Amino acid sequence: MGGPGNPPEGTPEGAPGGGEDEYRSVVFDESFVRAARLQEFSAQERIADHAPAVRRRPPLRRGLSRQALVLVLLIAVAFGTAIYMGVRHPYQTPAAREPVEPLRMTVIPLAPEGKVPGTADLEYLYEHSPAAQFRTGAEGVPLPASRRTAHFSDSQVVSALTTAKDYIVRSALDPEVLTGGEVRGVRVLLDPDQLEQFDQSFARPTADGRHAPTGWLVRFDPSRAELADRKVRVQGTLQAAEADSSTLEVTADHTFVYALRPAGTGGEDEVSLFTLRRELHFRFDRDDLRLHQAQLVVSYVQAGPLSCAEDSTNHLRPLLAGQTAKEGGPAGTDPYATGSATALCGTLATSAQPKV
Repeated sequence: MGGPGNPPEGTPEGAPGGGEDEYRSVVFDESFVRAARLQEFSAQERIADHAPAVRRRPPLRRGLSRQALVLVLLIAVAFGTAIYMGVRHPYQTPAAREPVEPLRMTVIPLAPEGKVPGTADLEYLYEHSPAAQFRTGAEGVPLPASRRTAHFSDSQVVSALTTAKDYIVRSALDPEVLTGGEVRGVRVLLDPDQLEQFDQSFARPTADGRHAPTGWLVRFDPSRAELADRKVRVQGTLQAAEADSSTLEVTADHTFVYALRPAGTGGEDEVSLFTLRRELHFRFDRDDLRLHQAQLVVSYVQAGPLSCAEDSTNHLRPLLAGQTAKEGGPAGTDPYATGSATALCGTLATSAQPKV
């Protein structure tokens, strides 16, 4: 006799192996049961209430899934951020910039009282001069300990001091600049609003207190003198201070000592020292600090031994070992003429020269 639910002769050939196998692929999980719209009453409920066998269930309330809720929230935040950024632009419109002040320059030649001292022994010359303890090159332009100001951070003050130092090194210590060569390394450190004045100074040098190349940098007449030592002796100071809430100022005061010999002598002539005292005033706004540029507003130079009768506008024409200053001074200046600076000349103290 066949088992329950099976034909007396057994399962026909080709038919499913059992009654349950026919529904094996159908799975009634808990969520499927809960989602059914019809629910069968229990036997007890049907006896008590004579109710029909089934009842209709109210539809389930399906809320948003957690993933959908998070997605909607993210979209809302992104949309709100876009609106906020559109109303309040993160890059504020820069304030109107004040005009950059043109450079005011003064170059005062210092004439020796007698012959310029010199010797073939360069080290002896240095040792017997006031520059004996000076440092050489960029080491003579150290940065001071920087402190933040009311409106500028430590890093901004350091940036101003570093830019000022770079300008000093390139304009007064670079052998290429000193011998009348390329000046681009100096030019790139200037604020763009001063470039026209800089270019005009070299294209059309004029002794008007505005357009003298020797007010921007140090350079000797290459037809007269050459460097006997590329290691220039330097001593001086750098100081930074806040001019106002939007401007930093740096004052540089340095003395440079150059060893020179006559040009084209092959190093056989005596060497003499040339001394230059240079005071520079730099100004920096926030754009200058960011771009590593400076506004050079004052350049005051005293240099010798020079002859007052020589023009020091375009190049410095130093007096070398054994030479004396020419008689006479610069041409007279008309105080009623505009655009013409009063000519100045001084005397180079004997104590400022080496004792040989």
